[in-house]
Amino acid sequence: MGTHPVGVGLVGAGVISNQYLENLTAFPDVRVVIVGDIDTSRAEVQAAKYEIPEWGTGTAVLAHPDVEIVVNLTIPAAHAEVSSAALRAGKHVWSEKPLAVDRASARALLEQAAAAGLRVGVAPDTVLGPGVQTARRAIGRGDIGTPLSAQTVMQYAGPDAWHPSPEFLFARGAGPLYDMGPYYVTVLVNLFGPVARVAAVGSTSRTVRTIQSGPRAGTTFPVEVPTHVAALAQFEGGEVSESVFSFDSPLTRTGVVEITGTEGTLKMPDPNAFAGAVRITRAQAHGSDREWETVVPAGIETGRGIGVLDMARAIRSGAPHIASGEVGYHVLDTLVSIDEAAASGETVPVESSVGAIPLVPEDRDPFILTL
Repeated sequence: MGTHPVGVGLVGAGVISNQYLENLTAFPDVRVVIVGDIDTSRAEVQAAKYEIPEWGTGTAVLAHPDVEIVVNLTIPAAHAEVSSAALRAGKHVWSEKPLAVDRASARALLEQAAAAGLRVGVAPDTVLGPGVQTARRAIGRGDIGTPLSAQTVMQYAGPDAWHPSPEFLFARGAGPLYDMGPYYVTVLVNLFGPVARVAAVGSTSRTVRTIQSGPRAGTTFPVEVPTHVAALAQFEGGEVSESVFSFDSPLTRTGVVEITGTEGTLKMPDPNAFAGAVRITRAQAHGSDREWETVVPAGIETGRGIGVLDMARAIRSGAPHIASGEVGYHVLDTLVSIDEAAASGETVPVESSVGAIPLVPEDRDPFILTL
């Protein structure tokens, strides 16, 4: 397996690649050797910006002999195709969320990886950060008693207000459910375990949207998905959650995750972030001021790419990686089930399951060389 840093190549040099490259170039256990994009000029710009030695097409990334992990940052509709091509090229894959836009292609991807003896990892890796890990430990200690339920909210006016090319975020496989839902559902699965069944309603406020920023401001495009989804879920352990995912609200409320137990309620940091305050409140006398306890966070804050690093170290050690394809598949299965429930008006069972998800060791340091 070797003891040298793991070679990484990125496919997709869009907006999100900045966050990945900033972190991956700072982790000594991985080495970014090439950036690829369908627009090679964009790949060239990112390679120069982050001092990556090579750039080119996505095909060039897959063919590079020093690439062991392909980081797939393409649009959701292309995730399965690009990841499958990377596996055929003998590379491990880290994919941005979601794993695919349908169950069949996601299952086929995991089967392909298993047959080839290769790994698949899936964003979000925010769950590996100190925020979620601290909350998991607090709940595991019984700080709020037995966990019972969760409320999550992600609502704002939508990415057409700020993204220079937001069309893909309103296309099949995206929308608020598939774009932002993975952060919230992945956190809930980390806290409660697998989802058993879901119910939902959804709506689309406008069938056409307008780009509001950047060089293409004023350009209109079609909306293919619900832009507001309200979902209920019941987990295999009996816990329940209610969630809102919306691109239709002038009132921004994002990052709301509240877990209620028999002895208190825990407020988590934004699941789209890697750190933040974890606070707990307990029952108060009627009319008294609300009191909050802050749980001291443990771990080192990083950012997007920490899941790639975890997978790289696991490849060298032979251990399982945490943000696995199996977790990503169960989250996708849950999201598709929510979509189906909203369309049918019926409760939909989630057929897949997933085992216990390991915690990140509190003393793990991403900035030291271990390989």
